[in-house]
Amino acid sequence: MIFKQVFDQKSSTYTYIIASSKGREALIIDPVLENVEEYLKLLTELDLKLVKVIDTHIHADHVTGASKLKDKTNCATIMGENTPANSVEIKVKDEEIIKLDHLKIRALYTPGHTSDSYSFLMDNYLFSGDTLLINGTGRTDFQNGDSKDAYNSIFNKLLKLPDETFLYPAHDYKGEKVSTIGKEKKQNPRLQVSSVDEYIDIMNNLNLKKPSEIEANVSRNINLGA
Repeated sequence: MIFKQVFDQKSSTYTYIIASSKGREALIIDPVLENVEEYLKLLTELDLKLVKVIDTHIHADHVTGASKLKDKTNCATIMGENTPANSVEIKVKDEEIIKLDHLKIRALYTPGHTSDSYSFLMDNYLFSGDTLLINGTGRTDFQNGDSKDAYNSIFNKLLKLPDETFLYPAHDYKGEKVSTIGKEKKQNPRLQVSSVDEYIDIMNNLNLKKPSEIEANVSRNINLGA
């Protein structure tokens, strides 16, 4: 397997390039529009063919590069079936398997940050989108977010994975690149709660500013960044 993690400075977004070393087919998770040329250069350098691009959810803080990547490579676009983006070619269901040569990636419906949030599990690599972050969790105060749903997605689905599962989120604001499920259980301050009500109370009192370009970004991302 070939694996690359690319960081976007402006939005603190992580984009992931995954490929089969045997068949040279590649998949990109959560591409950022401004970085499309960088991804294409990496694909060329590694002699890879982009066949699929996934967005974990409709992002509010950056514009996806999915549509531009499709224009450039004719790759298939993928999101969870709960997405409002009608132009997505393949809408996967909870527990559905996405194949990439011999690699298998399992879609996990993990709503809460947004109503369309999905995570993706490949072997012991978890790509958690904004649902579970390193030492944090995704906010739940816009795009049909729901703190109770987030609690259920995190505690009853993601934290049930083996402790050694690697956690690769869609964002990090402190330079952290990877964690594990076991480490988050012990160290993530948002997860040190004794009940769903306690978690909801924490999330309801974050008082975070909304992303400055949320309306424009969401509008474009519903059209895959076109």
